[in-house]
Amino acid sequence: MKDDHKRKHCEKFERPEPTDDYFDGNDLRDDEFDLYGESGARPNFLLADFEDSHVLITMDDDDEVIDVIVSSAENEAEYDEAARMASMIDHTILKSDATVDQIVNLCKEARENRFASVCVNSCWVRLCAELLRGSSVAVCSVVGFPLGAMIPEAKAFETSCAVENGATEIDMVINIGALKSRDYRMVAKDILAVVNAAHFSGALVKVIIETCLLTEEEKKIACLISKACGADFVKTSTGFSTGGATVDDVRNMKKWVGEMVEVKASGGVRSAADAKAMIEAGATRIGTSSGIKISKGD
Repeated sequence: MKDDHKRKHCEKFERPEPTDDYFDGNDLRDDEFDLYGESGARPNFLLADFEDSHVLITMDDDDEVIDVIVSSAENEAEYDEAARMASMIDHTILKSDATVDQIVNLCKEARENRFASVCVNSCWVRLCAELLRGSSVAVCSVVGFPLGAMIPEAKAFETSCAVENGATEIDMVINIGALKSRDYRMVAKDILAVVNAAHFSGALVKVIIETCLLTEEEKKIACLISKACGADFVKTSTGFSTGGATVDDVRNMKKWVGEMVEVKASGGVRSAADAKAMIEAGATRIGTSSGIKISKGD
């Protein structure tokens, strides 16, 4: 069922086929159309290219130039890298005093930048799902956040409610106290309750292990239990404890979970350099409230 849901998740956001009112600069060449057409009216787009360099001019109905895009192999590679980075960002607001206006703006920014998801508390899931309907941006809800010290049944119920309201990704916090007490049965029961509730509806699960509170051995055990329970990701941190993601933790987590489980770096990732370091260490998602800054390469 897990593989099934991953397949559906990928298919959900296929690029639409071009239509009559759809323009793609790659589909248009200046030798393929009469600039003025039969009517003699100037088109909205002018394009000239030579080898790997292209100029695209956008004009309004009064012949005013709106925008000029100059592209080449070099800056297209830079654009591709920026787009790849954006596609790994979970654009996040988890503050208790987050307002409706902030959530609306979060979704607007996520749409514009094509981030992977918005990550919010469960009370905002329905609003985000409505605002992001029809986009490629997923809605991620935290569960048992930020302490993880709830009973498994409560986390499973919160998961079911979040999914019903439109979440397609769940970031849950493990029972940290149970892990440190070596009550591995409780840790597994906790994770499995959320995984079952989420996967039943095709949602992804990221297990937050809160690395800053764990020993190296505890981190490894948390990752292995998460993997055994069918989690899709392990995640470093809530960002609400004593520390955040480190390159060493991400590298080790990836080593422990292998290729079938992904790693999300979260907590203290505030710059493009931070994000790149985490990605190079093995992260495929970045949880951050600095998504706009990172996507600009700052």
